[in-house]
Amino acid sequence: MKRRAWLGVTLAAAVGWGAGTSFLQKFREESLAPFVPSPQAVVDKMLGMAGVKPGETVYDLGCGDGRILITAAQKFKARGVGVELSPELARRTHERIRELGLQDQIRIIEGNLMEVDLRPADVVALYLLTSSNQQLRPKLEASLKRGSRVVSHDFVIPGWQPSRVEKVAVSRRVHTIYLYEMPPKPR
Repeated sequence: MKRRAWLGVTLAAAVGWGAGTSFLQKFREESLAPFVPSPQAVVDKMLGMAGVKPGETVYDLGCGDGRILITAAQKFKARGVGVELSPELARRTHERIRELGLQDQIRIIEGNLMEVDLRPADVVALYLLTSSNQQLRPKLEASLKRGSRVVSHDFVIPGWQPSRVEKVAVSRRVHTIYLYEMPPKPR
């Protein structure tokens, strides 16, 4: 329990949540990461590094507000599937996609990303913790076809060697983006 409490304080401090906000409201136990949106410059770099092509399918695991999927649809003419555990975020993201007229290109699944079929994915986008990526790794290895790409914001996938690593500076913070190609090279 001490470790969980320490993790909560650390994550709350890292993302700047106010003192009045309950940690459990932001980071439920079954979550693999808290919702922290990727800056748009990072999203653009992630999708560019992954080489997203028109008609490809981008999965965003823990899609939050859907910005990766929306960018993939608008700028790259890709299809998108987002998986979001939070019912409120899933609802708001679905509404935003409908407002933008992208409902034929993007689908939001409210649920646990560990239970979603990833076989149709050409690209998988992640902004999860390293421990979460490690937990997800066997599913990625079993599900993704040769040539699929996995792009991760700030956190490595333990045991895999990235094919490319780039840094993006945004608002006085440097973000690291890791690109992996299936099948991944062992580390």
